[in-house]
Amino acid sequence: MNGGQGGPFGAAVIDPEGRVYVASNTVLGSNDPTAHAEVNAIRKACREKGTFDLTGCVLYTTCYPCPMCMGAVIWANIKEVLYGAEPEDAAAIGFRDDFIYDYIRGGCRDAKVMRLQRLEKNAECRDLFREYAESERQMY
Repeated sequence: MNGGQGGPFGAAVIDPEGRVYVASNTVLGSNDPTAHAEVNAIRKACREKGTFDLTGCVLYTTCYPCPMCMGAVIWANIKEVLYGAEPEDAAAIGFRDDFIYDYIRGGCRDAKVMRLQRLEKNAECRDLFREYAESERQMY
């Protein structure tokens, strides 16, 4: 935060053996809107552990996870998150997670936030899913 890399967000993944993987928010420094502290900590833990599955790990974070980070935590199979500040604390200083929560609660239908529409010609996309399932590749 003090180095100008991102906001006041930090996170740590602790694995069952007690190893700690710490990261901060680097959205500004990396010009990457997905470089939230939780995502960075998950990426670091996965890279260093050589896995995409963080089952048994715990995530500590300075703030309640935004919807993107919540999704990353769930995809990583982290079942326990401990956080400090509330979403209202982030909103009070200008962070805008609330409209994303509202968009999701509203069924993702607010075109002012994002227009979400299925392609009419989607057979090729669906064929990819069928092909993947038939190849018996690893699920994650």
